[in-house]
Amino acid sequence: MTILYQIPALLRITIVFVLMLMAIRKKLSLGNAFVLGAIALGIFFEESLWAIAISAAESLLDPKSVSLALIVSLILILSNSMEKAGQMQRLLTSFRGLVSNPRLNLTIFPALIGLLPMPGGAAFSAPMVKELSTQLRLNGGQLSFVNYWFRHIWEYWWPLYPGVLMTVVLADLNLSVFVLFMAPLTLTAIIFGQNAIRIIERSRPQAVHVRRPPIMPFLNELTPILIVIVPGLSSGLLLSRLFPDFFLAKETGLIVCLSIAIFWIWRKNNFTSRQTHDVLLNKHLLTMVYMVLAIFIFKGVLTDSQAIDAISNDLMNLKVPLLVIVALLPFVVGLVGGIAIAFVGGTFPILIPMIHSMGETQYMLAYMMLAMVCGFAGVLLSPLHLCLVLSNEYFKTGLSSVYRYLWLPCLALVVSAFGYFGLLHWGRSMLVAVIP
Repeated sequence: MTILYQIPALLRITIVFVLMLMAIRKKLSLGNAFVLGAIALGIFFEESLWAIAISAAESLLDPKSVSLALIVSLILILSNSMEKAGQMQRLLTSFRGLVSNPRLNLTIFPALIGLLPMPGGAAFSAPMVKELSTQLRLNGGQLSFVNYWFRHIWEYWWPLYPGVLMTVVLADLNLSVFVLFMAPLTLTAIIFGQNAIRIIERSRPQAVHVRRPPIMPFLNELTPILIVIVPGLSSGLLLSRLFPDFFLAKETGLIVCLSIAIFWIWRKNNFTSRQTHDVLLNKHLLTMVYMVLAIFIFKGVLTDSQAIDAISNDLMNLKVPLLVIVALLPFVVGLVGGIAIAFVGGTFPILIPMIHSMGETQYMLAYMMLAMVCGFAGVLLSPLHLCLVLSNEYFKTGLSSVYRYLWLPCLALVVSAFGYFGLLHWGRSMLVAVIP
């Protein structure tokens, strides 16, 4: 063990990451990759197998871990229920005609699909994108880009995505505040995506005057999502104010509203016991819950082994800027993993204590914003991203055809995130100076 101790902590954690990334590339599930990483991490930082097991057990029994696993489960149950009931299809159908511009519809439809964290959701919106594109004369690479990009404009802050919820829990941030500060990134993503469309659009369709359908059917189908978002966020904030000593107050409001939304769908769509059984025992649901718990096991071993302190000391000795680490590490893991929860669970347990140890705690929100954007840029560019694979398959196009339109919006988004970081950092510094 003394030989391991002599190896720099930064090199040891790098080896652990390489092992995890190799496991992912070899098609090992993310949950198994994180468990493997936790065991390797404990061994490399001189933890006994018994100590690793204790850390894992304590992590699994932590109320925060249990509540997050429950929230992720409910979100996936909600998503699967809407899909199985055909409610997502009805939502899109009822929206048709509310916006008369086909080019705008082309982007709104995948965006609506993106409101729910459905695995491979880009395949669901692809037929509608193809139908609406007939007047625009776009090729397969262009259509795949539109379908793929606008499917993911919400993932920086939308509270139904597990990566967002995990970020808030790990960094101990207020969900409502996080949503408020991250929401401008969606507007930024829309602008960059629209600019790409403006470049690739070949012809403008002729205006067709049709009677606009009523909006109420659309809002009615949107009800379950509205139940989760509006009272879900506000009730969590209210409970945390009313019961400041109740550490799960914010999560409780979201859990209750998710449950109400699910039962609303089941009742409205007359779900049979068979349909309910299929939704509750969905294989992807169990896989995602296992992944969340495995990430917390990894975080627990990382904390108990004191690896964070050792890594921070190495980085300070090497004088590597914290900003570079926060941007680069999530990007690399996102690029290799191809899913947001991989870079959040794999890098944030390292970055967050590092931010604390370097005296930057008051800027945690700004650092998390930057890490989320850079990590998700890696996810969007990852050839392993399921939505990219499925979208390309549907439109019969290759990676290079989509990357032609994808790389510039991703780069612009990262550059904007650095600018936003500077604004948040400077603004916080000014407030501290004015209000000591």
